[in-house]
Amino acid sequence: MLLAIGAVFLGTAARAQTDPAAVLATYSDIALAKYEDALATAKALDAAVEAFLAAPSEATLATARAAWKEARIPYQQTEAYRFGNPIVDDWEGRVNAWPLDEGLIDYVDASYGSESDDNTLYTANVIANPAIEINGSTVDASAITPAFLAETLQEAGGIEANVATGYHAIEFLLWGQDLNGTGPGAGDRPFTDFDAANCTGGNCDRRAEYLGAATDLLVADLEEMVGNWRAGGAARANLLEGEPRAGLAAILTGLGSLSYGELAGERMKLGLLLHDPEEEHDCFSDNTHVSHLYDAVGIRNVYHGSYTRIDGSVVEGPSIADLVKEADPALDAELSAKLDATVAAMEAMAARVEAGEAYDQMIGEGNAAGNAAVQAGIDGLIDQTRSIERAVAALKLDAVEFEGSDSLDNPNAVFQ
Repeated sequence: MLLAIGAVFLGTAARAQTDPAAVLATYSDIALAKYEDALATAKALDAAVEAFLAAPSEATLATARAAWKEARIPYQQTEAYRFGNPIVDDWEGRVNAWPLDEGLIDYVDASYGSESDDNTLYTANVIANPAIEINGSTVDASAITPAFLAETLQEAGGIEANVATGYHAIEFLLWGQDLNGTGPGAGDRPFTDFDAANCTGGNCDRRAEYLGAATDLLVADLEEMVGNWRAGGAARANLLEGEPRAGLAAILTGLGSLSYGELAGERMKLGLLLHDPEEEHDCFSDNTHVSHLYDAVGIRNVYHGSYTRIDGSVVEGPSIADLVKEADPALDAELSAKLDATVAAMEAMAARVEAGEAYDQMIGEGNAAGNAAVQAGIDGLIDQTRSIERAVAALKLDAVEFEGSDSLDNPNAVFQ
């Protein structure tokens, strides 16, 4: 479902002083910096996983889990580049697809069930089985390599829930299932699931092979996207060599679609409506509050054309905010304030987590205060989207469409 925004003109815009081409250059430079930071933290994760697999222990597992959480911070800020940039959107499912049917990958608790009408690979458990059946054909799964994960297992059978690669497959392997529902506690996979000498869970060698392959593949996928935003890269070229106003529309499409349909709708409102912890984004690690916060931060830093890198340096330049301010100063002030308010609402959720209440507990049925905290984040995202719609009109761009969500636009459909 799409939210259509017409190009309504809001009075006579002031003569623009900011060059749209310079805005697109800043946007591209920030994309490169964000993906470079995501790559650097993915490489740190890969190294931590290698160290864990070489010497499985509580300590090395904790270090690998911490590296995974650190890797989420820059990556989530890149999500503002989705929707408006087809190269990013077509690639994103390889690294951040969710939710996933984890029974495809490894053993699961009996409460998970043994079959699904929608997925014949629901409990295929490739880690336990060196051969699996996909679409009626036997597939050799004896070697779990990056190529096997990417080319054979990812979305096997054409089913989106068969997520075999990316951050969430790695997350599942590091944490295991979170069996606590909306009660306290995250996944608690033992380090011995990877210790061939003291193996729990069975198939520890293949589980280690899978985790190593998945982290290697994540690094390779991020290297590809870094290349797309370097000078001469396809994503940068699409913007800088195209019509500037189309590029501006792409930026606002990304900001509005992530704000509304994706984050406010699919990632937050849906789980809140259903009170379902399976609908939280980082459901194995209880890290969802961090991912939501940095999505909101990423939207804000793209609008303002300023990104603080993991080394503390700042990449900045002419921005969409500059263009909006020249066209309608009051609208820029309004949108800037709303972006800040949304980030503050996400920070308030994070503070609740720091105080001992995980995101999946916040969305639990009967938790009025927790539900309200999540709803405040949703309300902030919806409110800022209305101002992003007005920014599209103020810049007199052609009609732009933002992603929608049944959870926001047709809630009754969620329960059918």
